[in-house]
Amino acid sequence: MADSIGIAVMGASGRMGRMLVETVTASDKAHLVGVTERPGHPWVGRDLGEATGGARTGVMVHDDPLEVIVKAQAVIDFTTPEATLAHAQLTAQARCVHVIGTTGFTDGQIAALDAAARHAVIVRAGNMSLGVNLLVRLAQEVAHALDADFDVEIVEAHHRHKVDAPSGTALMLGEAVARGRGVDLAEVSDRGRDGMTGERRRGDIGFAAIRGGDVVGEHDVIFAGAGERIVLRHVATDRGIFARGALRAALWGQGQAPGHYSMMSVLGLA
Repeated sequence: MADSIGIAVMGASGRMGRMLVETVTASDKAHLVGVTERPGHPWVGRDLGEATGGARTGVMVHDDPLEVIVKAQAVIDFTTPEATLAHAQLTAQARCVHVIGTTGFTDGQIAALDAAARHAVIVRAGNMSLGVNLLVRLAQEVAHALDADFDVEIVEAHHRHKVDAPSGTALMLGEAVARGRGVDLAEVSDRGRDGMTGERRRGDIGFAAIRGGDVVGEHDVIFAGAGERIVLRHVATDRGIFARGALRAALWGQGQAPGHYSMMSVLGLA
């Protein structure tokens, strides 16, 4: 495994955690050195293979992230904002690449990640698929080409278990549209409509979230003008696209200078 990098997966029992474990295990460019779960989780202290109902793998499930970070060249993290911030402090000290797919960060939490990225590579994205990142670039270009006479609505759909809204991907798309128009998203974002809201304000970027069933992820960026609409759409049917993107980011981060990167850099679209 001379050319194989050691990867730790945080939160191994979740949907993305399991997919990440499968993706890393199947790769010929990386190998799994450890996984974590929250304290008190029934998997803690057990062999990962046995915990998932399979054969022993030799990889133990820890509740102390430091136990696995010290063994890893890259950490892949789709957990919670609070847990990810704690992990970032450790990856910064270990000078370990930290790939973050966690969403729902506050501005203050992002600032804390910026501080950690002064010491190590952080690759953070609300969505790590190639298709979505191409959609982000397209949304920015279309927004740049059209003026505010075209109303923008971003509609996203996810499974019933998702806890944050709008999705991280929807916010990526909103930021892209705002960049294309040369405005600050915080000043034009419209995230809630109920009751007598009055007319739509010119230049606003609207968001709507749908939650239900087992929807993996669907995102539409709608540019609605007088007599015409342009709709940019991405539909995800397999969570494997996110895991493969995260692994690609972990491999790309090796040898990069410390910094807070996005998937646009990983894909050469920055």
